[in-house]
Amino acid sequence: MTQETLKPQEKAALIELLYQLADDDFILAFRGSEWLGLAPHIEEDVAFSSISQDMMGHANLYYRLLEDLGEGEADKIAHLRPADKFRNAILLEEVNGPGTYLKEPDYDWAFAVVRNYFYAVHKQIRLESLRHSDYEPLAEAARKIMIEQYYHLMHWEIWFKQLMTSTDEAKKRMTAAVEKVWKDFGGVLTLGPSYAEIVKANLVDDEAVMKKRFMNKIEAVLNETGAAVTGEPRMERGNGRNGVHTDDLKDALATLSEVYATNPATGW
Repeated sequence: MTQETLKPQEKAALIELLYQLADDDFILAFRGSEWLGLAPHIEEDVAFSSISQDMMGHANLYYRLLEDLGEGEADKIAHLRPADKFRNAILLEEVNGPGTYLKEPDYDWAFAVVRNYFYAVHKQIRLESLRHSDYEPLAEAARKIMIEQYYHLMHWEIWFKQLMTSTDEAKKRMTAAVEKVWKDFGGVLTLGPSYAEIVKANLVDDEAVMKKRFMNKIEAVLNETGAAVTGEPRMERGNGRNGVHTDDLKDALATLSEVYATNPATGW
């Protein structure tokens, strides 16, 4: 399937999926960038910055595909849409902790590890499916991203397992972070209101199939580390795929778009 052979319903489903993929990576990459200079040690500072930069590049790939489909310039798509037009999961826009990057940041490293690890697990599963997408440009993008994603997943899995099997204090904080992430991770797993059309167009696997793969992986890791979760991942604050968001996203977008909105000639 190419841009020229897309039927109207297929194109609409593809656009919806691309916004989800792009916005997820875009917003979480921004939250990752806020750890610059604040990570637990210098090696992690470099590694996390590199991962966040990679993720921003992944978002750019998806935004470029949207540009090719007539959604407007990639820079404008990324920086000038209002919050209610974003399709990222609510969990990914949540602040890293109290304070701001420039004023009294009191960020939660356990939350960062759990959020990024669980997201990396699902992203890997999603990419495995996307690389077989009927829309060839999307399949090609997924294959490129997977080269870097392999290392991202390995990085966060090491952190997760080490902290979960470390001191009592570390395990206590990680357990609290798992419970916190679990309350809204259902928003990452869903394909939103266009789910049926996205699956029908063979753009990606059924969300129920990918969710089962995610649960199998997470349950195995939790069993290995002696951790546990209650029930299935939830969406307690709503579904970001429907345009439902928090003030955290509005604040993030204000920061992200500040330079571009002031000088649109600036490329990202």
